Amino acid sequence: MIDPLIRIAEALERLAPPPAPPTDLAVHPAYIWRGRDLAPARAFAPMPLALLQGVEKQRVALLANLERLSAGHAAQDVLLWGARGTGKSALVKGAVGAVQAQGGRLALVEAATTHLETLPDLFALLAGTDRPFAIFIDDLGFDAAADARALRSILEGGAEARPANCRLLVTSNRRHLLPRDIEAQSSAINPRDSVDDDLALADRFGLSLGFHMVNQDTYVAIVRGYAEAYGLVFEPADAIQWATRRGSRSGRVAWQYVVELAGRQGKRV
Repeated sequence: MIDPLIRIAEALERLAPPPAPPTDLAVHPAYIWRGRDLAPARAFAPMPLALLQGVEKQRVALLANLERLSAGHAAQDVLLWGARGTGKSALVKGAVGAVQAQGGRLALVEAATTHLETLPDLFALLAGTDRPFAIFIDDLGFDAAADARALRSILEGGAEARPANCRLLVTSNRRHLLPRDIEAQSSAINPRDSVDDDLALADRFGLSLGFHMVNQDTYVAIVRGYAEAYGLVFEPADAIQWATRRGSRSGRVAWQYVVELAGRQGKRV
């Protein structure tokens, strides 16, 4: 007679879905890291860099760095910090798309902040290919010092540092990533040590790019660029009123206005 435990195990194996086939790392422009496996991004449609106005200096610096990475040359990990909605994420995707349009082999891999502890597994997977990868971590912020120390170790000096064909592109609303806890500083034996420990993570990024809220003229110029690209008619005063009602002037608010404008005019964007 067959052991009942063996029969149960065999039945469970039949019920379990087959393992997903390994993702081809050579063909897709962008991937999503899910903590255990890598999947192709369903639709990678980066914004053309020409439409990203008000971030010209940041665009030049990031694009040059990604071109070096794509060519197999030395490149920096990048921290893009600043006010929300100022184009950090759009610039990352747009710059990767621009390198690909130039014939570069660079691919984007987006990893959620909830999967930071699995990054060594991702690096082990990507280290098996010679294709360059930009690891994109969007809207990073830490509540636990342990997470910050883990990422610091990955960036520099740890036993499981990222391979040469991978560089991190991290966006954050905070310049130094960690919240400045006055109580923690006041309770430290040496307050300077507490501050230095907080700043140590941001210091691991070789390239740090700041993003700030734009003035009214730049905001209107951003709207105008979008409107011309999509064949839309707009009034600057209406665009300004939209931003005033939202309480913010940024590239994100400009894009939201353009979406509204396209809807009014019966067009798609």
